[in-house]
Order: sequence, then structure tokens, then C-alpha cells
Amino acid sequence: MQAMPVHKGPRVNAMIDLPSVRLVDESGEMVGIVAIERAMELAAEAGLDLVEVSPNADPPVCKLLDFGKFKYEQRKRERGTDKKKAASSLKELRVRPAIDPHDLSYRLDQGRRFLEAGHKVQVVCIFRGRQLAHPEHGENVMKRVAETLGDVCTIEAIPRMMGRRMTMLLTLTHKPK
Repeated sequence: MQAMPVHKGPRVNAMIDLPSVRLVDESGEMVGIVAIERAMELAAEAGLDLVEVSPNADPPVCKLLDFGKFKYEQRKRERGTDKKKAASSLKELRVRPAIDPHDLSYRLDQGRRFLEAGHKVQVVCIFRGRQLAHPEHGENVMKRVAETLGDVCTIEAIPRMMGRRMTMLLTLTHKPK
């Protein structure tokens, strides 16, 4: 028993094994329901491929197009959506329990820009050495961050200690104007 080859993507040319298809020409005009042989002839005359674009329709819809160009455009669209997904990622603000006020204000400005750009912001307070004996200093820094950015964000995850790190997650409350 020989296994059927696994095919990814739309069926093309000889792979289409149907008696008739609904045909759309290269300019996007509906030709109508034609026999598969006639559709193959039209594709060959135009120097294009017959591609099954809607296999679940009755009868399935096939289009005359350059399959190589079609695949290229599809990959290009997929890459574009990946970039948009990455844009709504998680950004990190690193602070310390004994952070200088000027350094904190700089990080808060960064955090505000991240939030207004639509990112979630994870605030991470890293403790070193004996600073672990006084976690309240880190909590105070986290409160200051939450109060300062409170006009544009809400706390999605409250400050929580995990080892030597205290983390808090902030999200945008409203869309920027």
C-alpha cells in the first residue's frame, strides 16, 4: 500500500481532478462553470496556471494565474502579518530598589512611549545582595511607577517576587489620540 503524497497549499493544474470548475480569468472576470479540460486549455493558451482558490465551493473555484507569483505574494502577506504581531509585544522596564530619581523618570518616559505605542510593559525590579532583606524598597519603586503611569495604564499583574526579581505587568487603558 503506497501512501498518498501530502500536499500543502492549493491544488494546481494536473492535481485538480474534478469534472468541472467555476473559472475566473487572469483579470478577475468570472468565466463561468467549465469542464476541467477546457479550463486547462485556457490556462495553457494564456501561459498561466490553473489554481484551485476555493476548494469548498460547489463547484470549486479555480483561477488562471502565475502560481509562482501567487506563492510569492502569499509569503509576502504572511511576513507582513508577522511584523504586526511582533509590534504588540511585551516590553520590559528594568529598575532597581535604589534607583536614582532621574534614572526612574527616564525609564517612566520610555514606559509611557511603549504603552502609547500599544505594547504591554513588564516592570522588573532586580535585587542584589542585601537589597533582598528590604523588599519594601522595590515595592515603593513599583508603586511610584504605577502612580506615575496610572493615567495611561492599568496594572494587569500586581507586583510579585520571583527569586531576586519583582515583576509587575502594565497595559494601556485607552487608545492614544
